[in-house]
Amino acid sequence: MDTETTCRNQDITILAIESSCDETAAAVVRNGREVLSNIISSQIDLHTLYGGVVPEIASRKHTERINQVIAEALQTAGMTLREMDAIAVTYGPGLVGALLVGVSAAKAISFASGIPLIGVHHIEGHISANYIEHKELEPPYVCLVVSGGHSHLVQVTDYGEYEIMGRTRDDAAGEAFDKVARAIGLGYPGGPKIDKVAKEGNPDAIKFPRAKVADAVYDFSFSGLKSAVLNYLNSCEMKGIEISQADVAASFQKAVVDVLVEHSMNAVQECGAKKFAIAGGVASNSALRSALEEACNKRGIAFYRPSPVLCTDNAAMIGAAAYYEYRKGVRHGYDLNAVPNLKLGAV
Repeated sequence: MDTETTCRNQDITILAIESSCDETAAAVVRNGREVLSNIISSQIDLHTLYGGVVPEIASRKHTERINQVIAEALQTAGMTLREMDAIAVTYGPGLVGALLVGVSAAKAISFASGIPLIGVHHIEGHISANYIEHKELEPPYVCLVVSGGHSHLVQVTDYGEYEIMGRTRDDAAGEAFDKVARAIGLGYPGGPKIDKVAKEGNPDAIKFPRAKVADAVYDFSFSGLKSAVLNYLNSCEMKGIEISQADVAASFQKAVVDVLVEHSMNAVQECGAKKFAIAGGVASNSALRSALEEACNKRGIAFYRPSPVLCTDNAAMIGAAAYYEYRKGVRHGYDLNAVPNLKLGAV
């Protein structure tokens, strides 16, 4: 009997670890879709003081919290380490120092216990968060991954098998949100703050550009939009024109959402997909969720979105992705290392 058949006939429980940026997280996940615990220790208040994530501080805080978070995940699940079938960990992409904390912890636990080790791609984790939220979802489908560091349009052809249709050429969507939020005085983190303030503004008040990449119709470019916002703010300041923070936020957000929706729906049409999902931190943006849901409904496309807590970095999504790797027989050795620029689909 092969590995996958064996896995289908028994429960597979995975201890997962995530430390790619500024959340120290651990979770226990059964069969890729049942979350027994999902513990997240956020550093957001600390990094807010500096207006963004400071890599050295993030690494230090991960080191302080990692063992406690793992112990809490097991305790909350009511299980012991001996009951785990695998130890999963994010090994890229992300901040190299932060990744190393999680990878080192996972390798140490695996070595000491003899439990198999599985390295997981961070973006694959975000995509897999949809399996937790939507038990019925199965490939193939198209997924838009939008976060602080990534903007990807992905055709999910099977579990763990992806074709990148589009990616950002410069700033990721979440990065643009953070920079614009800082420019209009909202501070960090930019995404949730712009989302909130934009509700009070007019999204058609200011005409910001919708950038297109001529030689790659599904690629994204938000650097020009960010520059347009900064130029608008500078122009208003020079002319003594009062700036409406809410209008700027709403108009900027609409420019981002319009591009994300247009590219996504074009990709769905080209693939002939009947299912579309979103993932990543920016996927919790209320305007984006609403616009994509409306666009999918118009086209008769099933729309899937994780709850906001599963959009942000967490370990449950890593456990979900690891389950399908485990079923395929994927195991990593103790030479597993952090890969900060890991490409989706890399072995």
